[in-house]
Amino acid sequence: QVQLVESGGGLVQAGGSLRLSCAASGSIGRINRMNWFRQAPGKQRELVAGIGSTEDTNYADSVKGRFTISRDNANNTVYLQMNSLKPEDTAVYYCNAARWEGTVWFNYWGQGTQVTVSS
Repeated sequence: QVQLVESGGGLVQAGGSLRLSCAASGSIGRINRMNWFRQAPGKQRELVAGIGSTEDTNYADSVKGRFTISRDNANNTVYLQMNSLKPEDTAVYYCNAARWEGTVWFNYWGQGTQVTVSS
């Protein structure tokens, strides 16, 4: 089992910044990727950014150049630095830990943290 606890969400004006944190614990040795997803009201959950064990990263086109994902392996924590925030970034942000099982991904999820960007 893997436990994920997010923090750092809140209310910010457009153009502002927030940093989300995700603290992982439990059986994290077999985790291949750490990701941030988000879900806005009435919309499907979408991948925002991900980072692998070799520090490779990927981003949704909508956040490239504004968001940065990073990891602190010593503290088992993943961060999402969000700059130049827009109202359309408003969503519940979820931390995800993914383990490749050979044919499928096995996922663990945090409880989510609300990010609200006012115009």
